[in-house]
Amino acid sequence: MNIQKWKERLEEERKEKDIFFATHWQSPISLEERQKFKGLKYYPPDPKLRFELELHEHNDKKTIEIEDTKGNIRHFLQWGEFRFRIGNEDCTLQAYKSDPEEERLFVPFRDATSGKETYGAGRYLDLDLVDRTASGKWILDFNRAYNPWCAYSKDYACPLVPPENLLKVPVRAGEKR
Repeated sequence: MNIQKWKERLEEERKEKDIFFATHWQSPISLEERQKFKGLKYYPPDPKLRFELELHEHNDKKTIEIEDTKGNIRHFLQWGEFRFRIGNEDCTLQAYKSDPEEERLFVPFRDATSGKETYGAGRYLDLDLVDRTASGKWILDFNRAYNPWCAYSKDYACPLVPPENLLKVPVRAGEKR
């Protein structure tokens, strides 16, 4: 991985998101708030929080119920798990799918920064086919962690992070509060 290109691509994604939030009619930020919007806050890019990992796919893909911020129940398949280390801590995150035919993996998480430096209800990672290496590993890049839209507006209902996706360590990457 070319770290300079990776950082440039990440910074470009962040600029594009800021433009979307500031100008697009579908922005989760209210028209009034857009007038003073100066951009989202992020941790500096940290290549140590980007992992290329095997997905340990579950043989028995259980359907779990996850409540959202408006009290609705959503159903997700517990598809597999990622195992990695941050500092000296072994970490595991479950990856979910809404539908077995879906290619995308949904990885919601909370960590030791949640409610302090980052959104209290947690952050998300969405992994698509482009987030795979040539050898088939998934790229779990916490620098791309984002706040759900319910962090910016009460008009949105967002899935809460299941208890099994609570990391004890701080993940100082991605969007801040």
